Amino acid sequence: MISLEGKVALVTGASRGIGAAVARSLAAQGVRLGLASRSGDDLGIEGAVAAPCDVRRPEDLESLADATAERFGGIDILVANAGVGAYGPFLDLPPDQLEEMIDVNVKGTLYAARAALPYLLKSEEADLVTLASEAGRRGLPFEAVYCASKFAQVGFTRAMDHELREHGIRCTNVCPGGVATDFAMGRGRTPDMPELEGMMTSEDVAEVVLFVLTRTRNHRILETAFRPATEPSWG
Repeated sequence: MISLEGKVALVTGASRGIGAAVARSLAAQGVRLGLASRSGDDLGIEGAVAAPCDVRRPEDLESLADATAERFGGIDILVANAGVGAYGPFLDLPPDQLEEMIDVNVKGTLYAARAALPYLLKSEEADLVTLASEAGRRGLPFEAVYCASKFAQVGFTRAMDHELREHGIRCTNVCPGGVATDFAMGRGRTPDMPELEGMMTSEDVAEVVLFVLTRTRNHRILETAFRPATEPSWG
């Protein structure tokens, strides 16, 4: 296990859910933070650079990456976490939700990587972590577009591993199963769903991200896949 003290991380979708849990976990390890979210919330983390950011707008991400690097002298870690979901039969999915999932989950990941990579390439020990999903590893019913967007994230990060390994940048897909957050609430999820009770917490996922980032630099983790104990096995 290596120390993250003094490193700099940019986290997208940082104001709530998994993103907020990851940000707080990193802050507890002495990581200095740039936090991208719709609200611009700094989560009360001392010294964090936070700004309202729509990951569908590359200029928003570039501006925050530049501000973070200017404040702290660079960026060592990107956690591309921002995401949206909607569940239901494909033909019932409103076109605006289809567009949003592709724009936020896919383009938002690409734009975050483009904004952070110039700084990651200057770091001696850098990591690019994508918060994908079990839905990016297998097709699931009533999640067709969400699965498509998550498969795209997984494929992108795997490809970046090939490109960036020689530059000392580790690229990892973190692929959780069900997590009990307000994710997709009202878009296929409801607060009274019994399945939520057995799901993992945002903090569970943050622990896995921290595990990935604190491994010694003589190896890299390409993918982590984990599910709630109550979740059935698929195919």
